[in-house]
Amino acid sequence: MRLRLCGPLATAAFAAVCVLGSAQTVAQNAYVTNNLSNTVSVIDTATNAVLGSSITVGTNPYGVAVTPDASKVYIANIGSNSVSVIDTATNAVLGSPIAVFFNPAGVAATPDGRTVYVAQNASNTVSVIDTSTNTVTGSPITVGNNPAGVAATPDGGKVYVANSGDGSVSVIDTATNTVIGSPIIVGGDPQGVAVTLDGSRVYVANKGSNTVSVIAPTTDKVITTIEVGSNPVGVAVTPDGSKVYVTNEVSSTVTVINTAMNTATAAIAVGPNPLGVSVTPDGSRVYVANSNPSGQGTVSVIDATKNTVTTTISAGVGPVAFGIFIQPPPRFAGTPGKANCFGQSVAALVRQFGGLNAAAAALGFPSISALQDAIMAFCGR
Repeated sequence: MRLRLCGPLATAAFAAVCVLGSAQTVAQNAYVTNNLSNTVSVIDTATNAVLGSSITVGTNPYGVAVTPDASKVYIANIGSNSVSVIDTATNAVLGSPIAVFFNPAGVAATPDGRTVYVAQNASNTVSVIDTSTNTVTGSPITVGNNPAGVAATPDGGKVYVANSGDGSVSVIDTATNTVIGSPIIVGGDPQGVAVTLDGSRVYVANKGSNTVSVIAPTTDKVITTIEVGSNPVGVAVTPDGSKVYVTNEVSSTVTVINTAMNTATAAIAVGPNPLGVSVTPDGSRVYVANSNPSGQGTVSVIDATKNTVTTTISAGVGPVAFGIFIQPPPRFAGTPGKANCFGQSVAALVRQFGGLNAAAAALGFPSISALQDAIMAFCGR
C-alpha cells in the first residue's frame, strides 16, 4: 500500500510538499535506457548488480523519468514516437506504449507524480501524460525549436524545457499548461535541465557552447554561465543542492560544479561518451551512462564524497539514460528555515512508517543517520 504525507512549504508560491513512500522497502534501482538495443537495464544501486534480463521497450529509448514514489518509470522512445511505462514492482512494461508526437526525447514527472511532460524534439511541442490513466491529456504545448531536456520545479508549478534548436529555454505554467513569458536565451544546443530541490536555481547544459547556464526561477533570467567540458549533455543536482554533475560527451568527463560559487571544481574521467547522469536519493553516489558507440556501453559509479569513480557496470548497447533515472530525493514535511522543521519532519516520518529505521529503508537511505543528514540539509535552506 502506498502512503502519502503532506505539509506546507515556507511560501505561498509553493503548493503542498509530500513525502512519498511505501510501507515496504523501496529498492533504489537505476533504469538505464539502451538506445541501440531498444532495452532498459535495471541496476540495483545497493549492490551495483544488473537485475535480471533487460526490459524490451520501444525503438531507440532515450529519455527516462522515475516517478517520485518509485512506482513507475516513463521511457521516451525517440524512434517509435511513444512512451513506455515500466512497473517497478515487476520490472515489466505496463500495457501498450503511449503514442506521442515526433521524436520524444526528454521526459520528466512532476513532484506529485500525477503528470509526466514529454519533449517532442521533431514537432517542437511538449505532451502531457496523466499517470493515473497513462493517457495524453489536452493538446500538445508549443515550445521552441527541437526541445530536448525537461525538468519540473519542486513545487510542481513550472516545467523548464531546453530547446536545442534555438538556444533557449521555454517555461510552462503547469496550472494552465501554457508557455509563460519569453524564451530564456541560454547557450548553444541546450540539452539537459535540472532544478535544485529548494527550487532556487535551474541548471542547463549547453552542448554547443561547452557551458552550463544558471537560471533564477524567481525572474526566469540567466544569472551566470559556467564553462565545463566538451559537449555537455546531462545534468544532475545533489539532494542538498551543493553540487551539480554535468556529463561531457566528447571529453568523456563529468564536471563538478560548486553551487555556492557556481564554479567548476573538478573533472572526473568516466567511460566513453557519457550522456545521462543521476544521483541517489541520499546523495552519496552519482551514476553516469556512457554511450560508447564503438563498443560496450557502461555505467560509471562516482563516490560523491571523493568525486572518484568506484565501479564500472556493463549495460546494453548505447546507454543514454537522459533524465532522472533513479528515484528522486524525498521532500520532507517540515518548513525549510523554521526552527521546528527537523522535529516536524522526523515526527511525520515516524508516524508514516512506524519508526525511522523503516522510513530510512523505504526512502532508500542506508542508515538513520543518512536520513537525518538529508532532513538537516532540507531544513537548513
